[in-house]
Amino acid sequence: MKIDNSRPLEYGTLQNRANILGFWIFLGAEIMLFGTLFAGYFTLVDRTGNGPTGAEIFEITPVMLETFILLTSSFTIGLAIHAMRLKRQKVMITFFVITLLLGLGFLSIEIYEFMHYYHVGAGLQTSAFTAILLTTLGTHGAHVTFGIVWGVLIVSQIKKRGITHETTNKSFIFSLYWHFLDVVWIFIFSFVYLKGLVS
Repeated sequence: MKIDNSRPLEYGTLQNRANILGFWIFLGAEIMLFGTLFAGYFTLVDRTGNGPTGAEIFEITPVMLETFILLTSSFTIGLAIHAMRLKRQKVMITFFVITLLLGLGFLSIEIYEFMHYYHVGAGLQTSAFTAILLTTLGTHGAHVTFGIVWGVLIVSQIKKRGITHETTNKSFIFSLYWHFLDVVWIFIFSFVYLKGLVS
Protein backbone atom coordinates (compact mmCIF):
# COMPACT_ATOMS: atom_id res chain seq x y z
CA MET A 1 0.00 0.00 0.00
CA LYS A 2 1.61 3.22 -1.19
CA ILE A 3 1.14 6.09 1.27
CA ASP A 4 1.22 9.73 0.21
CA ASN A 5 2.30 11.73 3.28
CA SER A 6 1.80 15.04 1.48
CA ARG A 7 -1.99 14.60 1.73
CA PRO A 8 -4.29 14.53 4.76
CA LEU A 9 -4.56 11.06 6.32
CA GLU A 10 -8.00 10.40 4.89
CA TYR A 11 -6.60 10.90 1.36
CA GLY A 12 -3.28 9.19 2.09
CA THR A 13 -3.70 6.06 -0.02
CA LEU A 14 -5.05 5.37 -3.49
CA GLN A 15 -7.79 3.21 -1.96
CA ASN A 16 -8.78 6.05 0.36
CA ARG A 17 -9.07 8.47 -2.55
CA ALA A 18 -11.12 5.94 -4.51
CA ASN A 19 -13.42 5.47 -1.49
CA ILE A 20 -14.04 9.20 -1.23
CA LEU A 21 -14.72 9.53 -4.97
CA GLY A 22 -17.10 6.58 -4.78
CA PHE A 23 -18.94 8.18 -1.90
CA TRP A 24 -19.37 11.45 -3.82
CA ILE A 25 -20.99 9.38 -6.58
CA PHE A 26 -23.24 7.76 -3.98
CA LEU A 27 -24.23 11.21 -2.72
CA GLY A 28 -25.19 12.10 -6.29
CA ALA A 29 -27.68 9.22 -6.20
CA GLU A 30 -28.95 10.46 -2.82
CA ILE A 31 -29.49 13.92 -4.31
CA MET A 32 -31.65 12.30 -6.99
CA LEU A 33 -33.65 10.48 -4.29
CA PHE A 34 -34.38 13.61 -2.29
CA GLY A 35 -34.86 15.63 -5.47
CA THR A 36 -37.60 13.19 -6.45
CA LEU A 37 -39.21 13.50 -3.02
CA PHE A 38 -39.13 17.31 -3.19
CA ALA A 39 -40.61 17.24 -6.71
CA GLY A 40 -43.37 15.00 -5.39
CA TYR A 41 -43.94 17.31 -2.44
CA PHE A 42 -44.20 20.45 -4.60
CA THR A 43 -46.67 18.62 -6.86
CA LEU A 44 -48.89 17.35 -4.04
CA VAL A 45 -48.58 20.09 -1.41
CA ASP A 46 -51.99 21.61 -2.25
CA ARG A 47 -53.79 18.29 -2.53
CA THR A 48 -55.04 18.19 1.03
CA GLY A 49 -58.54 16.82 0.33
CA ASN A 50 -60.45 16.81 3.62
CA GLY A 51 -57.20 16.71 5.61
CA PRO A 52 -55.25 19.53 7.26
CA THR A 53 -52.88 21.89 5.50
CA GLY A 54 -49.28 22.52 6.51
CA ALA A 55 -50.22 25.78 8.19
CA GLU A 56 -52.68 23.87 10.39
CA ILE A 57 -50.30 21.17 11.59
CA PHE A 58 -46.79 22.66 11.55
CA GLU A 59 -45.37 23.90 14.86
CA ILE A 60 -42.51 26.37 14.60
CA THR A 61 -40.82 25.63 17.96
CA PRO A 62 -39.95 21.96 17.33
CA VAL A 63 -38.83 22.80 13.79
CA MET A 64 -36.53 25.57 15.01
CA LEU A 65 -35.10 23.21 17.65
CA GLU A 66 -34.50 20.50 15.06
CA THR A 67 -32.76 22.99 12.78
CA PHE A 68 -30.55 24.37 15.56
CA ILE A 69 -29.60 20.87 16.74
CA LEU A 70 -28.76 19.56 13.27
CA LEU A 71 -26.74 22.65 12.29
CA THR A 72 -24.85 22.42 15.58
CA SER A 73 -24.10 18.76 14.86
CA SER A 74 -22.67 19.78 11.48
CA PHE A 75 -20.30 22.12 13.34
CA THR A 76 -19.28 19.45 15.86
CA ILE A 77 -18.53 16.84 13.19
CA GLY A 78 -16.36 19.47 11.51
CA LEU A 79 -14.47 19.90 14.81
CA ALA A 80 -14.09 16.11 15.03
CA ILE A 81 -12.49 15.99 11.58
CA HIS A 82 -10.21 18.92 12.49
CA ALA A 83 -9.11 17.07 15.66
CA MET A 84 -8.58 13.94 13.56
CA ARG A 85 -6.18 15.78 11.27
CA LEU A 86 -4.29 17.00 14.33
CA LYS A 87 -4.21 13.36 15.51
CA ARG A 88 -5.95 14.23 18.77
CA GLN A 89 -7.91 11.03 19.24
CA LYS A 90 -9.72 11.84 22.51
CA VAL A 91 -10.89 15.22 21.22
CA MET A 92 -11.99 13.64 17.97
CA ILE A 93 -14.02 10.97 19.74
CA THR A 94 -15.56 13.58 22.06
CA PHE A 95 -16.84 15.70 19.18
CA PHE A 96 -17.95 12.58 17.31
CA VAL A 97 -20.02 11.47 20.32
CA ILE A 98 -21.49 14.96 20.74
CA THR A 99 -22.51 14.85 17.07
CA LEU A 100 -24.26 11.52 17.56
CA LEU A 101 -26.02 12.71 20.71
CA LEU A 102 -27.27 15.76 18.82
CA GLY A 103 -28.51 13.40 16.12
CA LEU A 104 -30.44 11.48 18.78
CA GLY A 105 -31.89 14.76 20.03
CA PHE A 106 -33.03 15.60 16.50
CA LEU A 107 -34.67 12.19 16.13
CA SER A 108 -36.48 12.49 19.46
CA ILE A 109 -38.07 15.79 18.35
CA GLU A 110 -38.98 14.28 14.99
CA ILE A 111 -40.71 11.37 16.77
CA TYR A 112 -42.66 13.94 18.82
CA GLU A 113 -43.61 15.64 15.55
CA PHE A 114 -44.89 12.42 14.02
CA MET A 115 -46.96 11.73 17.15
CA HIS A 116 -48.39 15.25 16.87
CA TYR A 117 -49.32 14.66 13.23
CA TYR A 118 -51.01 11.39 14.17
CA HIS A 119 -53.06 13.05 16.93
CA VAL A 120 -54.27 15.84 14.62
CA GLY A 121 -55.29 13.33 11.97
CA ALA A 122 -52.43 13.78 9.51
CA GLY A 123 -51.55 10.23 8.54
CA LEU A 124 -50.19 8.55 5.43
CA GLN A 125 -53.72 7.89 4.15
CA THR A 126 -55.24 11.24 5.09
CA SER A 127 -54.35 13.04 1.87
CA ALA A 128 -51.74 13.21 -0.88
CA PHE A 129 -50.14 16.12 0.98
CA THR A 130 -49.74 14.30 4.30
CA ALA A 131 -48.53 11.15 2.51
CA ILE A 132 -45.68 12.94 0.69
CA LEU A 133 -44.90 15.06 3.77
CA LEU A 134 -44.48 12.04 6.04
CA THR A 135 -42.59 10.13 3.36
CA THR A 136 -40.11 12.99 2.88
CA LEU A 137 -39.60 13.58 6.60
CA GLY A 138 -39.44 9.85 7.30
CA THR A 139 -36.82 9.27 4.60
CA HIS A 140 -34.61 12.00 6.06
CA GLY A 141 -35.17 10.65 9.58
CA ALA A 142 -34.23 7.13 8.43
CA HIS A 143 -30.99 8.53 6.98
CA VAL A 144 -30.21 10.23 10.30
CA THR A 145 -30.91 6.96 12.15
CA PHE A 146 -28.58 5.08 9.82
CA GLY A 147 -25.96 7.80 10.33
CA ILE A 148 -26.10 7.41 14.11
CA VAL A 149 -25.61 3.64 13.90
CA TRP A 150 -22.78 4.12 11.40
CA GLY A 151 -21.17 6.76 13.61
CA VAL A 152 -21.24 4.48 16.67
CA LEU A 153 -19.43 1.78 14.68
CA ILE A 154 -16.78 4.26 13.54
CA VAL A 155 -16.19 5.51 17.09
CA SER A 156 -15.73 1.92 18.28
CA GLN A 157 -13.17 1.34 15.51
CA ILE A 158 -11.26 4.51 16.42
CA LYS A 159 -11.14 3.41 20.07
CA LYS A 160 -9.86 -0.02 19.05
CA ARG A 161 -7.45 0.89 16.23
CA GLY A 162 -6.64 4.56 16.79
CA ILE A 163 -6.26 7.19 14.09
CA THR A 164 -5.16 5.29 10.99
CA HIS A 165 -5.54 5.76 7.25
CA GLU A 166 -8.55 3.45 7.36
CA THR A 167 -10.36 5.04 10.31
CA THR A 168 -9.70 8.58 9.09
CA ASN A 169 -11.08 7.68 5.67
CA LYS A 170 -14.25 6.25 7.21
CA SER A 171 -14.62 9.24 9.53
CA PHE A 172 -14.20 11.75 6.71
CA ILE A 173 -16.74 9.94 4.53
CA PHE A 174 -19.14 9.91 7.48
CA SER A 175 -18.69 13.68 7.85
CA LEU A 176 -19.61 14.14 4.16
CA TYR A 177 -22.77 12.10 4.76
CA TRP A 178 -23.68 14.08 7.87
CA HIS A 179 -23.16 17.44 6.14
CA PHE A 180 -25.33 16.19 3.29
CA LEU A 181 -28.16 15.42 5.72
CA ASP A 182 -27.86 18.96 7.10
CA VAL A 183 -28.12 20.44 3.62
CA VAL A 184 -31.21 18.33 2.90
CA TRP A 185 -32.73 19.53 6.18
CA ILE A 186 -32.17 23.18 5.19
CA PHE A 187 -34.25 22.51 2.08
CA ILE A 188 -36.94 20.81 4.20
CA PHE A 189 -36.90 23.69 6.69
CA SER A 190 -37.10 26.34 3.98
CA PHE A 191 -39.43 24.84 1.40
CA VAL A 192 -41.62 22.55 3.51
CA TYR A 193 -41.97 24.17 6.93
CA LEU A 194 -41.43 27.90 6.35
CA LYS A 195 -43.36 27.91 3.08
CA GLY A 196 -46.10 25.80 4.66
CA LEU A 197 -46.43 28.07 7.68
CA VAL A 198 -47.04 31.17 5.56
CA SER A 199 -49.25 29.53 2.93
